[in-house]
Amino acid sequence: MGRHDTYHKLIFFSLSILLLHIPLKNVDALACNWGTQASHPMPPNIVVKLLRDNGFNKVKLFEADPGALRALGKSGIQVMVGIPNDLLASMASTVTNAELWVQQNVSQYISKYGTDIRYVAVGNEPFLKTYKDRFVKSTYPALQNVQAALVKAGLGRQVKVTVPLNADVYESGDGLPSSGDFRSDIKTLMVSIVRFLADSVSPITFNIYPFLSLNADPNFPREYAFFPGSGGGGGGAKPVVDGSISYTNVFDANFDTLVSALEKNGFDAEKVEIIVGEVGWPTDGDVNASPALAQRFNQGLLNRIVQGKGTPRRKTAPEVYVFSLVDEDAKSIDPGKFERHWGIFSYDGAVKYPLSLGNGRQLVPAKGVRYQAREWCVLSPQAAAGNGPNGATWTSSVEYACQLADCTSLGPGSSCAGLDSAANASYAFNMYFQKMDHRRGSCVFNNLGVVTKIDPSSGSCRFPIEIDTSRHDETLRPRKSSGAGEGKWGTVVTAAMAVVWAVFY
Repeated sequence: MGRHDTYHKLIFFSLSILLLHIPLKNVDALACNWGTQASHPMPPNIVVKLLRDNGFNKVKLFEADPGALRALGKSGIQVMVGIPNDLLASMASTVTNAELWVQQNVSQYISKYGTDIRYVAVGNEPFLKTYKDRFVKSTYPALQNVQAALVKAGLGRQVKVTVPLNADVYESGDGLPSSGDFRSDIKTLMVSIVRFLADSVSPITFNIYPFLSLNADPNFPREYAFFPGSGGGGGGAKPVVDGSISYTNVFDANFDTLVSALEKNGFDAEKVEIIVGEVGWPTDGDVNASPALAQRFNQGLLNRIVQGKGTPRRKTAPEVYVFSLVDEDAKSIDPGKFERHWGIFSYDGAVKYPLSLGNGRQLVPAKGVRYQAREWCVLSPQAAAGNGPNGATWTSSVEYACQLADCTSLGPGSSCAGLDSAANASYAFNMYFQKMDHRRGSCVFNNLGVVTKIDPSSGSCRFPIEIDTSRHDETLRPRKSSGAGEGKWGTVVTAAMAVVWAVFY
């Protein structure tokens, strides 16, 4: 009996070890956008590990980035992959083009790498007024052709189509959510798209930006941009009364304007699957963009997501993708410099500010990022003292550096706004130096620049050192394992079973 008892104890012990190494899914489903417009992006496998470590099990890509799609294979993360607007005309022209795109960017990643692609986002805010109808005629045919291509590929049930739309596709004449309707110039088109998606059991996606509402109107009530209570820090805004409903924040009011638009056009908003594709708050590049305000907004947003909270006119909570995961220094700065600073993490996966993710979880930084040498390029002491060689001035050199590198942290309202003119020049020089990978000659600037090993960062102004992308080449290869920890899992299984076999037999 003693040996038999020992066997059962060892079986229990071994199974306990195995269970401890099974990756458990987080109770709270979190989703975010992963933008890749960076001069020195983190390796995709490190980003995937960052997503997993922070409980994000859904991610949206703006294009079919091969490295990202490979790294997401067998990761347990569901993927929405985007088709850029400049491909819409091609997708709309013939279903054959759509079929080729699906084969190259969806089918092969599902079959070859095990990437869990769930959605294809056809275009990105194609009906923005600023596009002046450029994509109005191509979006719906492209949507239909991509759907047909997915069906032909045998993926019609597994992968759904959607169109991420800006909130400017609906409006309210008197500013009240109950008066919401689709924009008159695209109303018929919008109704057709919503009906097509509903018939295809696919979601409609909308992007909502309280930050932009606040930033666009100097008279916008500041508190109305934030969520009330529950750590969101809001609650001080005068409510907007719409019949029996009092709106305390612009997110609810904006979303319910959409709800009214759907209902006015014959749809049951509770039954229409709605995704909020982008919502967040930037941390730099504008007086209204800071880590403190971003933390305030995003904590309120995450609290809602964790609680599964809907809006006054729609009790079903939408699926929400936080914008964004990391900063992107190569993005366009239209409509503002803040466009490069939406990440809840810095360019290198560093935590910008604390966020509670539910169940006692907090943000954790990326691991395994490799940097260039700890060197910075700054304005030489001689030049800073006003004795530049050959009478050289800083202005033209700073302008040159900022034309080619990211200087969006300089200027009023930004994190480096407190720098004097000499430190401004140093910041610009260093951003160029980092962008050029510390190459020889990249810290000359008419002999105004000098390389230093002393970190010139000051206060809120961080002089970054870029990621050394050359040292991460091996991380871009297709993964052979089936996700994080598979090698350890195999080792634990072998070791545990070896103990059982050795003792029992």
